[in-house]
Amino acid sequence: MTTVQGKEDQRSLPQTIRDQLRDEILRGVLPPGAQLRQESLAERFGASRIPVREALRQLEAEGLVSYQLNRGAVVMAMSTREICELLDIRAALETYAAKLAVPNMVAADIDVMKRILAAYDASTSPADWAEYNRQFHLALCAPANNARLRKMIEEYCLSTTNRYPHLRMSLDTEKGDVQRDHYEIVDACKRRAVDDVVELIERHILDTKREVMAAARMAGLTDQ
Repeated sequence: MTTVQGKEDQRSLPQTIRDQLRDEILRGVLPPGAQLRQESLAERFGASRIPVREALRQLEAEGLVSYQLNRGAVVMAMSTREICELLDIRAALETYAAKLAVPNMVAADIDVMKRILAAYDASTSPADWAEYNRQFHLALCAPANNARLRKMIEEYCLSTTNRYPHLRMSLDTEKGDVQRDHYEIVDACKRRAVDDVVELIERHILDTKREVMAAARMAGLTDQ
């Protein structure tokens, strides 16, 4: 049994449980359709049902968990078509956010993005790559100073990025390609080249869409 230390601040317990479950979902330890029973999770983490319920609620907001009739919380499965639809929406949201954000950027914003990319470079964990990718895109849109727009981007970013392992993409290749795009975006942000940033983000996301569709074809999936 994995037991969360009793001395840990109660307020961080849902986040601890959420992070562990998220990592297991991303690595495929918990596959799409797997049931997440509150009683079993509470026993596993040495916690009550309250922090478990909150952790599952947060994972539901991230698009990783859904609730089904007579089954409760399950790891959410997404079709290729659904992922591509979300990527289209994400491209529209992020390019709009860039138009608002880039004129407001200061040196500290660029530094935050660079630190995230450095951590991304150093990591060898696909689950960490998904998290650093999420952090980068949220840092990119943060100077837009629009909380509702940021929340929408966060949800779509998570619900697409976290599906890659299940489509059998080449993660090593993906990481290199994604990082090259990220560094180009940062360079354009430094130059305050709004149009360039918008073009790079749109290309970056739509290239991802093409990779998702290609991976689905290679895997013989038919829900395109």
